[in-house]
Amino acid sequence: MPPLSIAVLISGGGTTLVNLQQRIIDGTLPAQVVQVIASKRCGGVEKALAAGLAVDVLRPQEFESVAAYSKAVFDRLRQQQVSLVVLGGFLSRLEIPADFQARVLNIHPALIPAFCGQGMYGDRVHQAVLDRGCKVSGCTIHFCDNEYDHGPIVLQRCVPVLDDDDVHSLQARVFAAECEAYPEAIRLFAEGRLVVVDRLVRILT
Repeated sequence: MPPLSIAVLISGGGTTLVNLQQRIIDGTLPAQVVQVIASKRCGGVEKALAAGLAVDVLRPQEFESVAAYSKAVFDRLRQQQVSLVVLGGFLSRLEIPADFQARVLNIHPALIPAFCGQGMYGDRVHQAVLDRGCKVSGCTIHFCDNEYDHGPIVLQRCVPVLDDDDVHSLQARVFAAECEAYPEAIRLFAEGRLVVVDRLVRILT
């Protein structure tokens, strides 16, 4: 079976992209990154170029609306015949077209539906978890719809919150879980084992 053609969308350092590309190189992720799209010139762009990947920088402020920006992004993904879109710290709003429903994955650094929604990303999430005194946190991989952190949940992984944690130590522990969970979700998609029924994701055995 040919590798799954994926696009990775980024807005920052590209750590998720690097993790996925390393899994592809070592043969544990049956995929190929055929396109990287960045919402701005960022560290992840340099890493993608260094890896020899196709990169486009599409800045949302250069488009008249979210709809126009989304059309430009997905038109590019169609041109590249992308089977799955992977959001890796992509912070720009997108409208998911009908032909990409259940074909766009996002990862959130908390256990949805806790600590999610508009404005909840990155260190803000981890600080909110610490401020609330949570004993566990984790990450969630979900299909995207047109609401923030709202689409059907594919996988979740839990990590402890320790008494002496700060934002950075908690972020590192959650990211370690993300590095395992995201490739697993992509493998399940590639194997045709994810079925969405009434906003619930069933994983076929």
